[in-house]
Order: sequence, then structure tokens, then C-alpha cells
Amino acid sequence: MSGLRVVPAFRHGRERLYVCREDGSNIAWYDRETGRVNLLGEDSRDEVLHALKPFLTGPVTVGPPPVPTPAELARLTLRPDDDLAPNRPGEALLVALDRDPGPGHRLRPDPRRRALTAEQTVGETLDGLEGAGWHTLHSLPLPGGDRIHHLVIGPGGLYAVHALYARKSRVLVADPMVTLGRREPQPLLRRLRADADRASYALTAEVRPLLALVGPSEVTVTARPRGVRIMTDTELTGLSRLGGVLKPADVEALHGMARDRNTWGRV
Repeated sequence: MSGLRVVPAFRHGRERLYVCREDGSNIAWYDRETGRVNLLGEDSRDEVLHALKPFLTGPVTVGPPPVPTPAELARLTLRPDDDLAPNRPGEALLVALDRDPGPGHRLRPDPRRRALTAEQTVGETLDGLEGAGWHTLHSLPLPGGDRIHHLVIGPGGLYAVHALYARKSRVLVADPMVTLGRREPQPLLRRLRADADRASYALTAEVRPLLALVGPSEVTVTARPRGVRIMTDTELTGLSRLGGVLKPADVEALHGMARDRNTWGRV
């Protein structure tokens, strides 16, 4: 066999190097993170390893692709339109701004853009937890036009995360009210608990609400809110230290269920 090409690609945040024939068909791939070369045919072993030789780092294992788990098989059966995993942080806002950017000159900043900044900031941090065994889904639609900004699933359980732009503002939390600077208080924690309850119903698992404050100058909590965790965007990495709630298989199964759009149509 000759003329093999090595093509890099990214899947679910991981880099893979695909080995392709001249006609573009894949015969193997190398996963850098796991150090494994997956062969689709044992007869091409020597040629594949020769093509990958400049890219291999450290010891590698070579063999057929691992048998997919039930959760992976469920994901493979999802129609692309029903798979919410590709959603970007702030997906709904990005679509809305693309459809209606608003006037070019405004006396005040478009609040949608501040909200988008908050979701993107929080989403980027949560995506960084993947290496610690966590999965994050963004902008999950709920019936009635509501949505969950981020759903985090990992060893420490499930969290429905609401991102709130609070840059250089003082934040006062007096359950259920949240006050930003001199603005009118809003019963935000009541909404967060309701969204988490809907997610719990959809997934038949406990989902806890989490308020993520982006860039506040000061946070004052008058009393510990009932069932709601409050963190700043810089504290979210602390979730990676939580554990003892879900096993890896449970995390994968819940992630597979949560990424299916049809799961959320019944709440």
C-alpha cells in the first residue's frame, strides 16, 4: 500500500491524526491523548505505522477501535439536528444577533452582547473541565422559550449553570433576589431553581442550580441561598475537585441523554 496521507482533525476537543488512502477513505487514526493507533484493518498495520512515525510521541498501543459503549451507540443514532453537543456557549444569542444585529449606533450597549460575553466566558471555563471527567452542554432549549445556559455533568454531579454579566459591579444576593449595582433586584434564584427542577425531571437525576457571576467587583450574600451554589467565573475550575457522586459510566449515560434535543421537549 502506498500514497497514504496523514490528516489532522479535532473531535470533541481531542486531536486525531487520520491515515487516509489516495481516494480519501480512512484506514486508521491516532489519538494523541490516549496514545492509541486504531486500525480498521490489521493488514495495513505496517504501512500505517510508517506513515505515522513522524507524529508518534512516546509509547503507543495499536489495535482495532474499541467497542463503543451503550452511551456512545446512543449518540451515534442521534440525528444531527437533534444533537445539542455542537452548541457553542451562547448559541441562542449568537443566532439572535446574527438575525437582528440591532442599530449600528446605540446610546447604551446592547444587553444581548453583555449576556453573550458572560455565557462565552463561563462556557470556555467549563469546557476546560473535560480533562477532569466533566462534560458541558451549552444553550439547552426548554419549552416556552426558556433555556439552560450550561449543563455540567461530571463526578461531582449535575449543575444547571446560569451566567450573569456583572463586570465591575457590586452584587447583592438576598434569596431569591439578586441585585447588580444600582439596578432593581430580580428574583433570579427562583428562576434558577425552576430551571434545575425541569432539568432534573427530564434527566431523572438531581440537577443543582449554580449562578456564575462574571467579573463582579464585590459579592455580598446575606444568607446562604437554598440549594443554589454561587461562584464567580474565576472560581468555576473548583468544580473539578468535586467527586463521589457519579461514576464515569453514569456521566457518559447522562451526557448522552442530555445532548438529545428530544429529552428537553417534555419539560
